[in-house]
Amino acid sequence: MLGPVTTGRPTRSRSHRRPRSRAIRILLAFVAVAALVGVAAVAVPMLRPAGPRPLFQMPVTCGETWQLSTYPGHDDYDVDFFPVEGETWGRPVLASYAGTVTVAGINGSLGGRNPENPEGPRGRGGGYWVKIDHGGKWETQYLHMLEPPLVTVGQKVAQGDQIGRLGSTGNSGAPHLHYEQRRGWEKVETHFDGAPSGITTDEREQILRRVSNNCPVVS
Repeated sequence: MLGPVTTGRPTRSRSHRRPRSRAIRILLAFVAVAALVGVAAVAVPMLRPAGPRPLFQMPVTCGETWQLSTYPGHDDYDVDFFPVEGETWGRPVLASYAGTVTVAGINGSLGGRNPENPEGPRGRGGGYWVKIDHGGKWETQYLHMLEPPLVTVGQKVAQGDQIGRLGSTGNSGAPHLHYEQRRGWEKVETHFDGAPSGITTDEREQILRRVSNNCPVVS
């Protein structure tokens, strides 16, 4: 009667695999929990009710008159700023209200439009841009700036601080400032100095004029 037949390879006990499988399952569970915690950290604050609307000011120099406009296809509530007089390129872009910079960089691609080559190729998206978190789920966005922003992510800014210069980077046909106010994930009608701007739809072209009250805050 034949005895046990071997292959020349050591047999592996199945018991050696169990601790490894258990460790992998535990690791995957930790990863899943960490992912859920990360999602909750972002989503839960956004589900809370928004705080009171800050007293936003126009993102341009105190006392200046600017044209606020939109056009079909621009998207509801988006506002383009053009100065009524004087040079457009390089005008100061100011923070509408105090807050913390959350984005300061390039959205899309820059293109090649600048004061020396105003008819240069368009880029994509918003070009040089900045986002500011004002607390209470309120945020402002500033797009198409001439050059890299003058602020950095995490920087605290006060109302009226200069964050960049007006330009035409990204998908822009002429130098201007594209501006938005957001409440959580929702884009809303812009308000300046406590009054609605009146730009609420992109179904038709709108052109308004407003005087900026983004003046130095007296303490």
